[in-house]
Amino acid sequence: MNTDDRAADRADDREAGPAGVPRGESPASGEHPASPLGLAAARMPRWLPRAVVLVLALYACFQLGSWAFHQLIGLLINILIAFFIALAMEPAVGRMAARGMRRGMATFLVFLALTIATIGFVVLLGSMLAGQIVDMVEQFPKYLDSVINWVNHTFHTELSRVEVRDSLLHSDWLQKYVQNSATGVLDVSATVLGGLFRLLTIFLFSFYFAADGPRLRRAICSVLPPARQAEVLRAWEIAVDKTGGYLYSRGLMALISGIAHYVLLQILGVPYAPALAVWVGLVSQFIPTIGTYLAGALPMLIAFTVDPWYAVWVLGFVVIYQQFENYMLQPKLTARTVDIHPAVAFGSVIAGTALMGAVGALIAIPAVATLQAFLGAYVKRYDVTDDPRVHGRHQPRGQGSAVVPETTP
Repeated sequence: MNTDDRAADRADDREAGPAGVPRGESPASGEHPASPLGLAAARMPRWLPRAVVLVLALYACFQLGSWAFHQLIGLLINILIAFFIALAMEPAVGRMAARGMRRGMATFLVFLALTIATIGFVVLLGSMLAGQIVDMVEQFPKYLDSVINWVNHTFHTELSRVEVRDSLLHSDWLQKYVQNSATGVLDVSATVLGGLFRLLTIFLFSFYFAADGPRLRRAICSVLPPARQAEVLRAWEIAVDKTGGYLYSRGLMALISGIAHYVLLQILGVPYAPALAVWVGLVSQFIPTIGTYLAGALPMLIAFTVDPWYAVWVLGFVVIYQQFENYMLQPKLTARTVDIHPAVAFGSVIAGTALMGAVGALIAIPAVATLQAFLGAYVKRYDVTDDPRVHGRHQPRGQGSAVVPETTP
């Protein structure tokens, strides 16, 4: 056998399959490959183990990030509230800093003024409410007698104060309410402490955001290219303007609401009408969702001490005015000051409430207004065709549609 024949035989051996079976032919029944483990290892791609490890690592990171996000959602919401408070304070702080005052001192003075005004208002209302509660407790037997007499006269019954008192004191629902109130004291205390800690957190972050606003902007812009820096600064300026406009609209609605309720309370002869009017205006506008009910409860309580029917009048006025404000006053005023459509303002409040509750309702309008104003500069617009249908009129028959010309963005 010469050299060429031996080379041909070695080539045929290499083309043979497992266990000497030629390529293209299946091994005979009952025969197994010479090395199954070696074939399995040869068939497994080298990247597969690393891909499995990478997928597991990414899944673990996702689970860890999801857990951390749910644990920190409260802190993130507090930071978001503090950021919008700092945006609202920015015009006043910037104006004082432009006159030569340090931003830290200017921020402190603004916070001090707001704190003094809030504490004074709470103390005034607290003293007024305490005095009215004492008067109501002293006059409660008189109110109860008048209600019992009205019930006896209207429904021809023979109720007495003693029977009503005994039935109330020995009722099951009163005993259960007292027991639940006694066991819920710790829960109320924990809620109050948690609320105070949350207010302190918001106060500190808003103070830092307002005092170190320029430093924060420089820190953000330092990691961005110059073109992106201009966009971030423009978005920041828009957010300040829209937040200020939103607070201006809320303050104007609070003024209108306070004047309207003051007139009603003066006509009814309810005491402390100015303080109650300020309470209704501020609480109904700056506490979303439940602010209206909290604002109307106190005037109803005070009006009840004068005449129980006055409380009914106050309730009816609060409900009617709230509908007028929701559907007439608020959409138009907010649309002018924040420059968004009334339907968009109403929808943004609903969406914010669904996503973040009361906080979302409070910051939804300035956030949407900022986003709309920022994106408006990057939306390509065209000239509108001179078509009667654009103005809500029918197009005459036989006339075709005009071509919409394109304009530069």
